[in-house]
Amino acid sequence: MTTFEKDNQYIMHTYGRFDLCLVSGKGSTLKDENGKEYIDFGTGIAVNTFGVSDEAWNAAVTAQIAKLAHTSNLYYTEPCANLAEMLCKKTGMAKVFFSNSGAEANECAIKAARKYGTDKDENKNEIITLVNSFHGRTVTTLSATGQDVFHKSFTPFTEGFVYTPANDCDALLEKINSHTAAIMIETVQGEGGVMPLSDEFMACIEKITTENDILLVIDEVQTGNGRTGQLYSYMDTCLTPDIVSTAKGLAGGLPLGATMFNEKLKEILPPSTHGSTFGGNPVCCAGALSILERIDDALLSQVREKSAYIVEKLNAIQGVKSVSGKGFMLGIETKKSAGDIVKACMEKGLLVLTAKTKVRLLPALNISYAEIDKGLEILKGVIEA
Repeated sequence: MTTFEKDNQYIMHTYGRFDLCLVSGKGSTLKDENGKEYIDFGTGIAVNTFGVSDEAWNAAVTAQIAKLAHTSNLYYTEPCANLAEMLCKKTGMAKVFFSNSGAEANECAIKAARKYGTDKDENKNEIITLVNSFHGRTVTTLSATGQDVFHKSFTPFTEGFVYTPANDCDALLEKINSHTAAIMIETVQGEGGVMPLSDEFMACIEKITTENDILLVIDEVQTGNGRTGQLYSYMDTCLTPDIVSTAKGLAGGLPLGATMFNEKLKEILPPSTHGSTFGGNPVCCAGALSILERIDDALLSQVREKSAYIVEKLNAIQGVKSVSGKGFMLGIETKKSAGDIVKACMEKGLLVLTAKTKVRLLPALNISYAEIDKGLEILKGVIEA
């Protein structure tokens, strides 16, 4: 029985998989079971920060596996404490809670925001999120997600979420009331079509949250860890978050989520109010330490420079209508079906993604210009064909 047959017989069909079985790779080049090579512009949906089989990451992870793969959170471990320290020093936040995924990091953020509100007033429990947002696939994070398509099943959903259009300050102001505990945003809506928030709208959010003691929660699950050309995307905006959630590229290929809290909220979750069996796993944290210590100003500058190079090349392709996004999180609107482009690119040796009607690019932070050019040449040929 082939891998495809086993998968179809034994794994729940929750994914629309392509007929491709990847077996190995190095950096931004992947290989399938037949030895065919692919340039990777997707990185496991923004997870493989430094590509596949990164030597420094491999060494850090395997060294920790040989020492201690897991222990419960009843005990201390060095990688967990060291990672929390690194995150706080790099962001200016005060405390961190570790989990396993972006959805869990957002669940923690939601719980903390509601606790902050209800500690003041039991009715101060509403969280405003944006239309076209995406915050995860648990029942509560789906409830927080501002897309009707995700609200058709699995009822009843968690109450207490209010949706408002992105980049509309007047509409946001109309949603604010005595029940509002927090506003939760992505600075670039990834699954919502790779759409950045405007500077004016972010300034509006900053003013509202500051003047009304409303928490600002920033979801950096996809935008974080260097993806947009900043360590975290809010860092070159006017925004001052109270809570930041992140995951995906944090551990470079291992499951790890983090929820960071500012000084005001550093004691918001006392013992027994939250937990995670695998959160802060020492192997995952060792991988994350290897990733974070290498996301420095020099690398981030290269991401911004390479992003500008890619955008210039994309805009010169006939059939490209627009390019949106930031850094290495780009969306391409074309005259063709995004799904058809993804399939044609895969046949020619390039892996890209979709986001609504757009082709989405999420390359590794250290991808070379040679690999960029090779991938863009394939993409150009497919779009112009």
